[in-house]
Amino acid sequence: MKLANNNQQEEYKAFLNQIRRERKEETSNFAKLLFTFVLAILFAVIVCVFVVENSSLMNNMTNEEASAGGFFKFSRNKKDFQVPFSPRRQNILFLGVDSNGQGADLWEGTRSDTIMVINVDPKTKTIKAISIPRDSKVYLPENKGVSKINSAHALGGVNLVKKTLKETFGIKIDKYIIVHDGAVEKIVDAFGGIPIYVEKPMKYHDWAGHLHIDLNKGNTVLNGKQAVGYLRYRKDGLGDIGRTQRQQWFMRSLFEKMKSLDTITKLPEVLNICKTHIKTDMSFYELSQYAGFVKGVDENKIEIATLPGAPNQKGYISYWILDPQKTQEVIDRIIYRDRQEADFSKFKAGIMYSPLKEQEAQIMQDQLKELGFEVNMLKITHLSHTRFVANRNAVTVDFYNWLQKKMPQLNKIQFVYDPTENFSVGSDFTIVLAEG
Repeated sequence: MKLANNNQQEEYKAFLNQIRRERKEETSNFAKLLFTFVLAILFAVIVCVFVVENSSLMNNMTNEEASAGGFFKFSRNKKDFQVPFSPRRQNILFLGVDSNGQGADLWEGTRSDTIMVINVDPKTKTIKAISIPRDSKVYLPENKGVSKINSAHALGGVNLVKKTLKETFGIKIDKYIIVHDGAVEKIVDAFGGIPIYVEKPMKYHDWAGHLHIDLNKGNTVLNGKQAVGYLRYRKDGLGDIGRTQRQQWFMRSLFEKMKSLDTITKLPEVLNICKTHIKTDMSFYELSQYAGFVKGVDENKIEIATLPGAPNQKGYISYWILDPQKTQEVIDRIIYRDRQEADFSKFKAGIMYSPLKEQEAQIMQDQLKELGFEVNMLKITHLSHTRFVANRNAVTVDFYNWLQKKMPQLNKIQFVYDPTENFSVGSDFTIVLAEG
């Protein structure tokens, strides 16, 4: 392999030093702080900023238990988490709960289709997030038994979810935001739809559950009902993981949409939606403090990951069985911010590309080779969504940002940490070039 030269190594070190200096700079424009905060903490916070503190939720319903094993505990209490006004890192729990039937209480007995822990670090002005597949098999505290993690909210509200995350993964939650499915539909409609690339035809009808999905492949603008269907679709062979990925892509598309200034005019309508469909234990003052520390965060510095594992069927129940070692690696990286120092010149690059992206892939291959990287290529007929995948823990966001300086076409491509090597060509990092 042709190694990057010493000048590039020195340039990379200088780049890292510059990043550290920039992270120490402070800003004071509150309007910009608040708007940036809205973008970074996902669509729910745009309304939560104006909502007073709510009490925690406690619910009960029948659990779908299974006697088989296959759950693990990941315990690690490395650092204490403080109030949001401290420079210490914080964990914000983001839950998206489903409908419990027409006319039913919006919160009682509802399961969480979306479970995400957002780790924010005011000191480095960075945001990292873990998506937890809703079918993950865990042991629920308070003698609730073995079940999917999405049952925790239905059985014991947000308190049981927080206990489950603490006892199973060692993740302590500082604050939470809960969004009902109805909010997604109404907010998307209020914003005039969300543009997104639908990676495959999605056809599904659940007459009992009043869920009807009829989406064609390609770029489209989803209305509210279509957005809910897109986020809940799982009949594609990927199951819960496919849905989790779509949740991440949807939120990124919404991130882009909300950069438009005309979305501000929609706030009064969105406020009314918030009063009914969103709950949080954060006050306006607390939210404004969070806004302060995320001012320096841009989308190129947001890192996401999904807890790795494999599907498993036990009778009529389908579980996501977590990989204990790789799950711990993801938690250590995202929550505890563990990092490995490595010589980036030894990284192997990979490019996975759709047939229509072949010319673009060849250009990237030449650029990476000029930078001294060994490059492996793989053409795949069906690829969904362009992204930059870190296959090794040593491949950091800082390295990605440095590479963006050399290859501007990587700017704003979603950064994903995925140690499973599902998107790898014998590579340490992989650029996935898809049609959408």
